[in-house]
Amino acid sequence: MRTIARLGAAAIAAALFATASLPAAAYTQEQQWELNVGQKYYQQLAGQGKIVASSPYYAKLEPLAHRIAAVADSQYFVPFHFYLVRDSQPNAFAVPGGNVYVTTSMMTFARNQQELAGVLCHEVSHDIHHDVYNNAVKDQQLSLVAGLASLLVGRSQIGQFLVGTGAQLQSLSYARPVESAADRTGAYICASAGENPWGMVWLFQRFESRPSGVPLEMLSDHPRDDHRVTDLENLFASDPRTFGRFSSNVRTATPL
Repeated sequence: MRTIARLGAAAIAAALFATASLPAAAYTQEQQWELNVGQKYYQQLAGQGKIVASSPYYAKLEPLAHRIAAVADSQYFVPFHFYLVRDSQPNAFAVPGGNVYVTTSMMTFARNQQELAGVLCHEVSHDIHHDVYNNAVKDQQLSLVAGLASLLVGRSQIGQFLVGTGAQLQSLSYARPVESAADRTGAYICASAGENPWGMVWLFQRFESRPSGVPLEMLSDHPRDDHRVTDLENLFASDPRTFGRFSSNVRTATPL
């Protein structure tokens, strides 16, 4: 899946230093950094009224998120939380610190439970792998922090409103090995949660068939989806003990 977040440069810069409010003995420096990034991002979303507090969509999202979190929580240092956000693009993205955001558009775009599960499993994997932090460490220059933060999101409405006055963001994307690793971990999380990981494949195949002129933030500026489909199919074939019980036939999916 595509992670899709843009954080304001000021928010990320502040997160680098605003660790005093967190108990030093409770978290490592890396964990404090991730928690602060997540807190700053949540505050910006809430301040702009983007977070959906109540919606019938939660009745579909929460049971699925609960099953995934039951598997993923043990692999991260804090529990995962899932929020609906208002945006016109079908997206989902995980922010360091354990918050996963799903746009209301994604709730109508995903055709079945397994496709939505695939998105969520992929996104929590980016946090589990500490991908944002690891990429930030690779480039220590504070002037590039905003660009590194854009690893989370593309040019969605949510991304746009986070760009404050004078904050210039760059549009970067995870490298293919990082995305492939999140696909792989996400597939195992889905399988452990009892969700068919073929949902990830079905979603990628739908993206491949979409006209090139139709924007979809989850798949912009990312590795080719046919490669990722092939990688997942090879993974499923290589581990029949884990994946053999799941059907590749989309007709077996559970409609949303």
